[in-house]
Amino acid sequence: MSSATTTAPADTSALTVQKVGGRIGAVISGVRLGGDLSPETVAQIRAALLANKVVFFRGQDHLDEDSHEAFGKLLGTPVAHPTVPSADGRYSLGIDSDHGARANQWHTDVTFVPAYPAFSVLRAVVIPPYGGNTLWANTATAYEGLPEPLRVLADSLRAVHSNDYDYAALRPQAVPEALKQYKEVFTSTKFLTEHPVVRVHPETGERTLLLGNFVQRIAGLTGRDSRTLLDLFQSHIERPENTVRWQWQVGDVAIWDNRATQHYGVDDSDAHERKLRRVTIDGDVPVGVDGRSSTLISPEEVPDPSFGIASGASTAA
Repeated sequence: MSSATTTAPADTSALTVQKVGGRIGAVISGVRLGGDLSPETVAQIRAALLANKVVFFRGQDHLDEDSHEAFGKLLGTPVAHPTVPSADGRYSLGIDSDHGARANQWHTDVTFVPAYPAFSVLRAVVIPPYGGNTLWANTATAYEGLPEPLRVLADSLRAVHSNDYDYAALRPQAVPEALKQYKEVFTSTKFLTEHPVVRVHPETGERTLLLGNFVQRIAGLTGRDSRTLLDLFQSHIERPENTVRWQWQVGDVAIWDNRATQHYGVDDSDAHERKLRRVTIDGDVPVGVDGRSSTLISPEEVPDPSFGIASGASTAA
């Protein structure tokens, strides 16, 4: 008889899901993330993610750029940021304080392109001694909580999203490096995309509010009327009961459904270093309640990023 011993996979039976908020957020324990997880475990993680909108994992210090990306591939096809070069030359985007990456505005990732990411997988590498938390908001419960007249109105609206906005006005205290990064890199290609204000989630069937900081205006309205409506709908998204706040530790991983959330990285850690790495998973083109899809206004097509496919290429019919 062989003296070798076998070990049962550590990624299956021990997995537990514990909610941290009534409307959004759960901690998943008993799993070591990586590219070798079983299909059953990936299905459990995906189900928890769709139900809770954002899920958190502690103690994933073993992950590096390769294993982070390998795990992301279990959720779909990774896609690089349309304009910002990655940290590893492939898919891992650096969210680094020393490059001005303090996203203290409510947003959904990359909504300035039609097929913005379905999921984001964020890994904590360096965490400041205080501050630097991230908040997420559930845009499905925000829609559900609207009074019926506002739901009917939202269903009928479309909004133009862009990566070209008044950065200095929104962030008057931004350091010069951040402003330079915005002008030379983030808006190296300027996008305009028209989305429905309410999209139908392709997996859950839920209706979610598609807004956030990249919205330039409500289509067909004057600037004042547009801003009034945007502020009104956004205020429902940001209601505390629709949000969860995560205090990062090194080795933490957060995964969120980018089609049903907004998030906000709080800039309150002074000059302390904060480094995270994000891998995003390609999404599909949103469809509104009326069956109309999002449309790219400019440029004529989404160009290939510095690595890999253009957003939406893996999901295009």
